[in-house]
Amino acid sequence: MTRTNSLSGPLDDVAADAGHLQHPPRMGFFTDTSVCIGCKACEVACKEWNLVPEDGLDLLGMSYDNSGMLGANTWRHVAFVEQPVPLSGQRTGLAGLPTGPSSAAATAEVVAERLRHAERGGAELGTTPLQVPQGPQDLGMPGFSPPGDGHGAESRTDFRWLMESDVCKHCTHAGCLDVCPTGALFRTEFGTVVVQQDICNGCGYCVSGCPYGVIDRSPLDGKAHKCTLCYDRLKDGLEPACAKACPTQSIQFGVLDELRERASVRVEQLREEGVEEARLYGASRYDGVGGTGAMFLLLDDPEVYGLPPDPVVPTRDAVAMWRSAGLAAAAFLTAAVGAFLGSRR
Repeated sequence: MTRTNSLSGPLDDVAADAGHLQHPPRMGFFTDTSVCIGCKACEVACKEWNLVPEDGLDLLGMSYDNSGMLGANTWRHVAFVEQPVPLSGQRTGLAGLPTGPSSAAATAEVVAERLRHAERGGAELGTTPLQVPQGPQDLGMPGFSPPGDGHGAESRTDFRWLMESDVCKHCTHAGCLDVCPTGALFRTEFGTVVVQQDICNGCGYCVSGCPYGVIDRSPLDGKAHKCTLCYDRLKDGLEPACAKACPTQSIQFGVLDELRERASVRVEQLREEGVEEARLYGASRYDGVGGTGAMFLLLDDPEVYGLPPDPVVPTRDAVAMWRSAGLAAAAFLTAAVGAFLGSRR
């Protein structure tokens, strides 16, 4: 097994590099956003098991997202991305649909036919029809069609939802670990990164050290908090609470190498079905953080989900910078000594 402490190559065994002599394989998450239904069961399960404080139920004016972003009191965040992408021009549409601006009418006809005969009443990727209740009330849903308008059911072909359950990435090269002055952050035998609350002094260096904006200081105790990948459950042979609660298996937990293979197969499957924009995020060992312990199957660019497209750990060049600073200091000292000795002569 080859290991290196440089981001030029993979860290195949981060637990061993952290000093764990005997340890299980590296564990992690694979989140398949194509089957996420936005139920937020993962958010609730995470809060209940880890006793994460309530952080409000404000809809924030952003679709049905009531938590906004990851933070000290939000270790799992289900993002709701509502896109004004009509099915007639949807790049991740069903296989066999006409594409391009000139094919809108033809696509609309194909979609209408499929919606009438679909087994579940609709198609995948946010095009499932909403059965309108019998009554005059407007539910506030996008594209609502009132009864008696001749449509019967609203077929939602004017937009799509992209949903993604975000979490700490448990990076191979974790910037939060590099900058923690007290050792409160440590690498577990499972390859995950955990904060020890009894050691954290609340300095906040780790907040700036995370390229994903995951870790945060709590306004309640001033200490840093984030996902632990349910370290206590892992030690007892249990899967994390969020993966256990996910009803669609959008959140999958297991050995990281096995998850990486499973994720690659899933991407190829979606592309064969016509979802050409399916891609993996966080799976490469050669990205700016050396790969992550949490991978995501996305249906659009990472920026759409609020993820950095090219994450770079802030401490990546720290060694080189200190080396350069040391050389500069030595050169300055040498020049100063030379000038002093010259003046004495």
